Amino acid sequence: QVQLVESGGGLVQAGGSLRLSCVASGSIVSINAMGWYRQAPGKQRSLVAGITSGGSTNYVDSVKGRFTISKDNAKNTVYLQMNSLKPEDTAVYYCNGEGTFYSGRYYPGGYWGQGTQVTVSS
Repeated sequence: QVQLVESGGGLVQAGGSLRLSCVASGSIVSINAMGWYRQAPGKQRSLVAGITSGGSTNYVDSVKGRFTISKDNAKNTVYLQMNSLKPEDTAVYYCNGEGTFYSGRYYPGGYWGQGTQVTVSS
C-alpha cells in the first residue's frame, strides 16, 4: 500500500506563488511517474502536470510557463511550484502516483492523496 500526503496549499492573492509538496510512503520500491490534478467546485478533476521517473514533464496548456513540477527521489517527494497564480487556479489539488505516460501525456495511477486547497483571491 502506498500513501500520498500533500501539503502547501493556502490562500494567496492573484500574482502570488505557492509550492505544493507530495510525500509518498508505504510499499514503495521507487517512485515511478507521478502527477498533480485539481478539481474546482462543480468541475471534474483534471490534470495539471505529470513527471516521469526520468524527469520528463507534461503540463496542461493553462499552466505552462507558470507552474513547474519536480521531484526528489531521495525524499520520495514530488513538488508543484505555482507562480503568477490566477483566481481560476482555485481548486483542491491532488497528488497522483504510479501513473503512466502515453504520447507525452500523463495518465493517472491508482494512488491519490487527500488533496490540499488552493485559493487565489482577485
